[in-house]
This record gives sequence, structure tokens and C-alpha cells, in this order.
Amino acid sequence: MNKKALCILSGGMDSTLSAYIAKNEGYELIGVHFNYGQRTQQKELEAFRAICEDLNVQQKYEIDIPFFTQIGASALTDSTIDVPVDGVKPGVPITYVPFRNGIFLSIAAAIAEKEEATALFIGVVEEDSSGYPDCTDSFIEKMEEAINQGTKETTHIEIKTPLVHLMKSDIVKKSLELNVPLHHTWSCYKEEKEACGVCDSCRLRLNGFKVANAVDPIAYKK
Repeated sequence: MNKKALCILSGGMDSTLSAYIAKNEGYELIGVHFNYGQRTQQKELEAFRAICEDLNVQQKYEIDIPFFTQIGASALTDSTIDVPVDGVKPGVPITYVPFRNGIFLSIAAAIAEKEEATALFIGVVEEDSSGYPDCTDSFIEKMEEAINQGTKETTHIEIKTPLVHLMKSDIVKKSLELNVPLHHTWSCYKEEKEACGVCDSCRLRLNGFKVANAVDPIAYKK
């Protein structure tokens, strides 16, 4: 029987590379994507579907989580809060969605248990993220422990974070090395037609390409 891995795929560069690493490790992939009322929800969903096609993922889940827009508190899910465009600042930014990765991992764990997957891949990056508390190594370790405690005795799920200690430029280089279809990925927090080029996520992505001495294949406004 093939070993299975559940891959949380946002449609972004990090989670896509993470899924390609899982495939290279010989896993049969199950894709899961979350629509949580984020500004670029439609574009991210398109990216997820295109990436699943590239990876030949047969089993995929598109999960709707409407309550994030109800609670607001993040520029990604509350249209009354502007997405900052003046560079990364110290502290947790307003684009942080409360406990998002904890909720994603909990739902993904339920699917992984049902599918009898032994690994759960998530593309979190500690070093080069925007300062999100749910992207750290220690948080992921504790989630893994809780998931295995709260599931059947026969369920053993390892949460794999192959990018957690990489810089964005390393992610670009590794993606190019593995022929990851970066033209299908989307990172912008604000726009769905052309990436804005000025939000935190665009800045991190563009800087990663610059340091890696590579050209980003997606279109930018500026």
C-alpha cells in the first residue's frame, strides 16, 4: 500500500514546494485547500487546482471556513482593515489571521485520519515569515503531539515542515531545482489579477527571487 501524505496547499510558493518535496519522498498526495474569506480567495483556489493538476493529485479537498470573516481582526479577512504596503515592521502584523494554522492543522488531521495518511505537510517558514506565531517549529511540534493524542491509537501522523528553517531565496532556488510550476503560484495579499508588489507577502517573494538571482514568472502591478 502506498504511503500517503496530506498536503495543505494555499496556492502559494511555500506550500507548493512542500508538496513537491512530499512527492519526491515517494508519498501519494492528498491535497487540501481552505477558502476562509481571504481577499484573494478565488485566485488562490485557481492556483490550488492548477498545482494539483501539475502534481497529478487524485484526491483533493476544498474546505470552506466562513467564520474567519465573522471574527475579522485580520486585514486578510476584514475588508475594513487595509493591507499594509509600507514594508515589514517588528511584531505580529495586522495580516495575521488568529490561530489560522492551528485550525488548518486540526481540520487537516481529521482528513488525514480518515484517509489513513501518515504525514501532513505544511509549508510554514519560521525564519522568513512575517512574524506569525503559528509558523514556528515549537508550535508545530506541540500541534503534532496534540493531534496524535486526540486521534485513534492506530493513527500516527507526522507533521512535516521541510521549509521551516529556509529563507525565501532558498525556497526559490529549491523550487527551480525541482521544476515547481511557480507561474501557477500566488502570494499577493491584495490583488487577484496582477500581484500588487508592495504587500509584505509580495515583498518577501520578490526579494527571494532577487537574492536567488532569478526572475519571478508572475505579473506585478509595480
